[in-house]
Amino acid sequence: MKSSTECRSSSWNWIRCCASLLLLATLSACSTVPETGRRQLILLSQAEEMQMGFSSFEQMKKDVPISKDKKLNQQLQRVGKRIAAVAPLKDAKWEFVLFDSPEANAFCLPGGKVGIYTGILPITKDDGGLATVIGHEVAHAVARHGGERVSQSLLLQAGGTALGAAVSGYDPKVQSAATQIYGLGAQLGYALPHSRHQESEADHIGILYMADAGYNPEHSIAFWQRFGAHNQQAGGGTPWFLRTHPLDDTRVKNLRKWLPEAQARYRKQAQRR
Repeated sequence: MKSSTECRSSSWNWIRCCASLLLLATLSACSTVPETGRRQLILLSQAEEMQMGFSSFEQMKKDVPISKDKKLNQQLQRVGKRIAAVAPLKDAKWEFVLFDSPEANAFCLPGGKVGIYTGILPITKDDGGLATVIGHEVAHAVARHGGERVSQSLLLQAGGTALGAAVSGYDPKVQSAATQIYGLGAQLGYALPHSRHQESEADHIGILYMADAGYNPEHSIAFWQRFGAHNQQAGGGTPWFLRTHPLDDTRVKNLRKWLPEAQARYRKQAQRR
């Protein structure tokens, strides 16, 4: 059995190795989010990211019923194509599918695969509300938030591995406590705050895209107010620090801050028509 000194020496060597690899990855895999200019770490190639999105979307179309409502599908295609036309996602294969589900939600997978649940349509109400949702989801794809989340998960796993090696020579209770503290800290101190930041970033980019597509960005505020009322009725009492999304009031406050920029782009687009 190794002595405690040998264990610590081996652990620190392992940590230094992991740190060097993480630093190399960080320096070589940075990209910039369109519109906001934020620097982000993405360890996947865009082709790998898109392939994951395509595969997941095809499977979902098999697992979840697709709405056959002609009028609603026409609305989705009409609004979706206008938003996609102004979204700068290289090699995108845009597809908009209306899933028959009571869940008030929507998503966009890497590569341009957008899913809208019928349960959110009573809240969107009209083209402007739907453009708000689609603009937000399309923004996730353009900003490559999916690939960024996968990359963050890989880094957190590497950090957990390094920690495990660092405490491997200690009492099992110490090892267990250290692992639990790391997991909780990584979730509350990094993963969830960053998820909320990504959602806020998608709100920002999304309101610009809907304006560029010719939809009045003021519709975004009305939609999120309705969505907030829906969440209150549904009893959404999760504490803010456990949420993956910003509070609805915070979203509306931020949108009001970004509204002048979006309105300027909306007026510019209107002049071209």
